[in-house]
Amino acid sequence: MAPRLRPIRSGGRTMPEKETLRRARADKRAGKSPSTQAGEFVREEIHHVREGKHGARSAKQAIAIGLSKARSAGVDLPNPPASASESTKRSAKSARRRAGSRKRTSTKRARASSRRLKREPRSTASRSALSRQAKTSARRRSQSSRSAAARKAARTRKRTRQRAEAR
Repeated sequence: MAPRLRPIRSGGRTMPEKETLRRARADKRAGKSPSTQAGEFVREEIHHVREGKHGARSAKQAIAIGLSKARSAGVDLPNPPASASESTKRSAKSARRRAGSRKRTSTKRARASSRRLKREPRSTASRSALSRQAKTSARRRSQSSRSAAARKAARTRKRTRQRAEAR
């Protein structure tokens, strides 16, 4: 039996909202792919950027945060690409280490960071930015791969329509 989606401990990162976990579990029950389940976490992250909860600097970064949350919640995604630079890997490792032993942030510091976040751009998660990101990542895929995905989507739409008509 496949592992259940589990609530994650807040290790420095905020936990996903209950609604997001509920949606992801529903996707899993419906037999949807892990990437579809993970899409719920990415969607939540995009909303967070738009609300100004955190300052992701690019659409790619917001997506990476969402996928990371999905992996922590037990979505069966492949590991992140190992193409990160040494300094990135080093900073991620130290961040994980610090997350375990974290003291309560002082009020002054908390207020300063939230003020700083308010000045971060929201355009990171705009429609055009997400569209640009989707196009560049699609461009990296082969023509046959894109075509196969489109065919699969058409089949899925057809099946969904037939089920709706049967009802």
